[in-house]
Amino acid sequence: MNTVGYFEIHSAQPEREIAFYSAVFGWKFIKEEFVPIEYYRIETNGINGGLLKRQGQSPVLGSAVNAFTCSIQVEDFDATSNLILENGGKVALPKFAIPGRCWQGYFMDADHNIFGIFEVNEHAI
Repeated sequence: MNTVGYFEIHSAQPEREIAFYSAVFGWKFIKEEFVPIEYYRIETNGINGGLLKRQGQSPVLGSAVNAFTCSIQVEDFDATSNLILENGGKVALPKFAIPGRCWQGYFMDADHNIFGIFEVNEHAI
């Protein structure tokens, strides 16, 4: 049973990250009214998650990853990469091949949260 069933994104400016992830991945955000913190439920086509107001300082640019990093499977790596950059994201680790499996890369949202995207492609080299 030990599978990932939920994820969370922390943000100093939740509305900014909501706009970013909605534009890039089409995720839906629903504000939870009955919790003691600013919290939004995230609905995706896969596992669901939440976005909450960060309870401390945002990671300093260039900091090491200090949490789990999720990678989102996409149909077209390059098109999604362009959407990420057009919506204020930055490249954390450029596109690379996992030979015979996929194209992978890592990005940052405006709050310096790192996430990956990958396109399954058996011809990746």
